[in-house]
Amino acid sequence: MSSTNIMDMDLSELTEADFNLSMEELVSGHTTQEQSVVNGTVLRIDEERVLIDINYKAEGFVDIGEFMVDGELAVAVGDSVEVFLERVDQEAGHAVISKSKAVQVKAWEEIEQKFENGETILGTITHRVKGGLSVDIGVKAFLPGSQVSLRPMKSLEQLLERQFEFRIIKFNKKRGNIVLSRRALLEEKRRVERAQTLENLEVGNIMRGKVKNITEYGVFIDLGGIDGLLHITDMTWARINHPEEMVQKDDEIDVKILKFDAESQRVSLGHKQLFPNPWEGVETKYPVGCVVKGKVVNIEKYGIFVELEKGIEGLIHVTELSWQKRGPDHQQQYNLGDEVEALVKNVDLNDNRISLSIKSITSNPWEDIEVRYPVGSVINGKVRGIKEYGVFLEIEEGIDGLVHVSDLSWSKRDKNPNSLYNLGDEVTAKVKEIDVENERLSLSIKDVSEDPWISVQIRYFIGQIVEGRVASTTEFGVFVEIEDGVDGLIHESELLKDKNADNYPQGSTLKVEILRIEAFDHRISLSEKSANVEEGSVNDYIVSGTSTSAQLEEVLGDMNFDEEESSSEDSSSEDSSSEG
Repeated sequence: MSSTNIMDMDLSELTEADFNLSMEELVSGHTTQEQSVVNGTVLRIDEERVLIDINYKAEGFVDIGEFMVDGELAVAVGDSVEVFLERVDQEAGHAVISKSKAVQVKAWEEIEQKFENGETILGTITHRVKGGLSVDIGVKAFLPGSQVSLRPMKSLEQLLERQFEFRIIKFNKKRGNIVLSRRALLEEKRRVERAQTLENLEVGNIMRGKVKNITEYGVFIDLGGIDGLLHITDMTWARINHPEEMVQKDDEIDVKILKFDAESQRVSLGHKQLFPNPWEGVETKYPVGCVVKGKVVNIEKYGIFVELEKGIEGLIHVTELSWQKRGPDHQQQYNLGDEVEALVKNVDLNDNRISLSIKSITSNPWEDIEVRYPVGSVINGKVRGIKEYGVFLEIEEGIDGLVHVSDLSWSKRDKNPNSLYNLGDEVTAKVKEIDVENERLSLSIKDVSEDPWISVQIRYFIGQIVEGRVASTTEFGVFVEIEDGVDGLIHESELLKDKNADNYPQGSTLKVEILRIEAFDHRISLSEKSANVEEGSVNDYIVSGTSTSAQLEEVLGDMNFDEEESSSEDSSSEDSSSEG
């Protein structure tokens, strides 16, 4: 059949089955010219088809799309091309051919040859599939997740659209099944590198490696098939808190072989050993007693580290920052990069440590404390600390004094410093005792004023009715403050009500009578009952047994008894008492 007749044919008469062979048929290896790749010559190109003469009884058409590359036609009239001859239709007088199937057949032949020869193949990872990745090597192939790398990868998506070399580990032409491995190539490469590395792996040698993994305690370096550990203490002569301050993953770095165990193949590496040790001769550069300047490079709870020069740091312990025992928070007071001046207190060459002190270059405020604040002097201070046992007053920067709870007030009931003072309160106190050696100062707030108990018997007398404020309740009665620093006890037998806090709330006012005064022991006995006796109830009051002779005289005097009647009443009372 002529070419013209083929051109005039309606291609819609060709079925899809005419163009699609099974994979088994595609690669079955027929020896006949049909079902094989043949050479042809491009005769004509129109908008949709390319006419090709395969020099085999007939001509055939290929869809123009099979010759398009990146949107452009990649063939011209007269070009020699390879196509797959599926069959020749003798009756129709044309051949059924395919360019894409020729490419596939050639690809399978090449893959099979590489598999048999143990060669590698280049492919592009196209997308993620169940259990691994799909790879384009001319045909689709499968890369299991376990064969992607030497170690499991967290994200396989990072490999998409990337080209790698692979080893073909499984090939089945009949089923169209190809399995690849990238790991096999990496292992082969690693074995070669390991052998080369072992030849140069000697203590003292300097090698270049790649940062493989970073931990808090150091960095693992790939020396070429063998990993070595570069500990954080061997990374630099200077102080670092984490290896990431120096290196990042995949960085290349020069290291020195410090130790090598051939049996376990463990390698210890060093980087700082490639540079001179700055600590050599440090005792000459920074002798004890000299004043140095440096930059704050690290701040810890126990102090601050100061860099004197690259690789040399000194520690200023928190106790050496200030003469103040409860000074400001150094973590707030200092910032990284601050320049400070300090005194060298100690140099330890064995551990490469320098101890510094800021307070040693400032005057000690305790040296002349006894001259500036002699015992008995009155001072003003600010409350800077409140504890259960007392209050700390700041007299000046670096000088604190303690007012013990027993020295807060003359009142024995004021035992809670938190209820009496707040931080920042300005307070006047008297110096009681000075301990220069231990830097302790004892103060007293109550000694600033006179002891009110000294003259209490001048201001109060037995039988006197006074008003007081409830200070506290106890198991045996109620304490009532009758003036600042002076309080007395109403025994439970002298109360009008039950001695619970609801009946006698703190701060409430009570009218009481003074029954007894013991100024030396700071004690006053009070009675609520006797202070609230109703007029006209004299006999009941006497029988109660709670009155004193002074109280009785006062009551009788108020009722205007004359002297004789008073004597008569006393006699009758005594007779009545005797009869009883």
